[in-house]
Amino acid sequence: MQVDTARWSGDGDFTRALVAQLETFGEIALLRVEDAPASRAEAGYAFLSNEIYVGFSQREHRRPSRWLGIVPVQRRVRVPALTLGQLAERLAEAEGIGPADYQDEGMLQYLRAERIRQPYQTRGVKLVELVRLYPVGLDPRRGTEPSTRP
Repeated sequence: MQVDTARWSGDGDFTRALVAQLETFGEIALLRVEDAPASRAEAGYAFLSNEIYVGFSQREHRRPSRWLGIVPVQRRVRVPALTLGQLAERLAEAEGIGPADYQDEGMLQYLRAERIRQPYQTRGVKLVELVRLYPVGLDPRRGTEPSTRP
């Protein structure tokens, strides 16, 4: 597995836990973590926004087809070893992760909030962490490789 964290500051406990869980899946070939531009901190709260791009490994599958419309042939097609829906199910079962707060064909979104109160502070700080997972190299409407046809 190839993990790229060059564009990530390393902030976010939930993001770290999610990346550690994703690294255990053998069907994931690429993992890229980035800070999203929406991150900010002001008095009383800190909003962290991170994006994780997941590239699934490919497996070869034979599909019956016809050449010139009449001659039966076997075509080799590459399909992802895991879909985003299957990944969501696995992450929902993982301890410390749970089900996604929002899910569609092209994204998983997790939103976690916690209040951090230091011993010397009276008010504390609310930390809100938003993490979005996107599949890389797949057509989000079909869950397959992007087609070369218009």
